[in-house]
Amino acid sequence: MNSVASGLSDRGMIREGNEDSFVIDSDRGLFAVADGMGGHNAGEVASRMAIDVLRDYISRTVSGGEVLLGGHDHNYSDSANRLASGIRLANRVIHETAQSNTAQRNMGTTIVSAILDDDRLSIAHVGDSRAYLLRNNGLIPLTEDHSLVAEQVRMGLITRENAESSTQRNIITRALGLEQEVAVDLCDLPVASGDLILLCSDGLTTMLADEAITAILLDGQEPEEICRHLVEAANSNGGRDNVTVVVLMVRGGALSGLSRMFNWARSS
Repeated sequence: MNSVASGLSDRGMIREGNEDSFVIDSDRGLFAVADGMGGHNAGEVASRMAIDVLRDYISRTVSGGEVLLGGHDHNYSDSANRLASGIRLANRVIHETAQSNTAQRNMGTTIVSAILDDDRLSIAHVGDSRAYLLRNNGLIPLTEDHSLVAEQVRMGLITRENAESSTQRNIITRALGLEQEVAVDLCDLPVASGDLILLCSDGLTTMLADEAITAILLDGQEPEEICRHLVEAANSNGGRDNVTVVVLMVRGGALSGLSRMFNWARSS
């Protein structure tokens, strides 16, 4: 399965600096977005550290044989487990760095990452940076936010509409660097030619509703143009945060795994 990808990061219209980071490593099929937090540029340090540690880990384990931090979850693919292990390692590095440096105390970052391996996409994430799949003109969320309002929605305490306007929307419940260990959510799914995958920081999703994101993804542009249009739209709507997007377009190859794809889509 062939693919083409592009990414773009912008500080937005309000923030003085940009604490987001991203990576596109097409040779290894690795894509990730991290959204840092913390004063005195510590958020920028945390997000870049997360991306660099994950990229290095995936590069070193490309042939397998590495001992996985947190063990191997047999419910998910080897690629998903490698992502999770790399993220756990990044969490430890960020946490230890923050503990040893007063200026970087309490720094942290979200992360959403993906590996495209032939016709399978593996996702691993922590925090409220998101992954979406556009298929057959419909936008499918691949991640669930680790945030206070998202948990309230899942518990039935508030509606999704209330969550969108909540003053507590930016309170996240899970991030890299805050604790010595972190739980990582995983997902595997089959992909086919024509699929679009979007990874993004919440600077996009707090400015644009899913319907607006869908319309831009459906515009038929190349990934580079889609990224630019997404960032421009977020900034036009206020740009209150840094915004980072990575768009991956799946092309070519025979449509495979039809049964698995149907079962996955039906259960989502």
